[in-house]
Amino acid sequence: MRERWGVNKYATMDTSLEPRVRRAIAADANGLAELRFAFRASLAEPVESRPEFLARCTTWMRSRLGGETPWRAWILEANSGPAGTVWLQIVEKLPNPVVERELHAYITNFFVQADHRGRGAGGRLLSAALAECEALGVDTVFLWPTPQSRTLYERHGFATKDSVMFRVF
Repeated sequence: MRERWGVNKYATMDTSLEPRVRRAIAADANGLAELRFAFRASLAEPVESRPEFLARCTTWMRSRLGGETPWRAWILEANSGPAGTVWLQIVEKLPNPVVERELHAYITNFFVQADHRGRGAGGRLLSAALAECEALGVDTVFLWPTPQSRTLYERHGFATKDSVMFRVF
């Protein structure tokens, strides 16, 4: 239906300004390190200065995103720059003589800046990581959720199981 001046009354929202999700590359390491610092510093008081951490973390991230490594990351890009990220580590299992997939995956450092939350951006980041798991034939994806993130993970098919044992050092 058109209104008097030719404007579509039911036009959809212009999404060109919405943040987009893409696979991160080594050149993104600086922005990803900034997000890492923002995420972890929001949970506890840093014991390392911001510049020292950013230098160390950028180097680490650049090396993990620059070639054939078990690490992958996705970035949420807003007009203002990086606004979110999720990291995925592929974990090989030992060869198995039965019908069972031989890869696990670990999701970590899943963070979306507060002003981009509640609009589906986190779901798009998580969906990108899970699509990679499906394409690789991953058996199980594991993670340590925060209380705030549990419902997002549950909406994407995650469940809590009692069969995992761990020891914290």
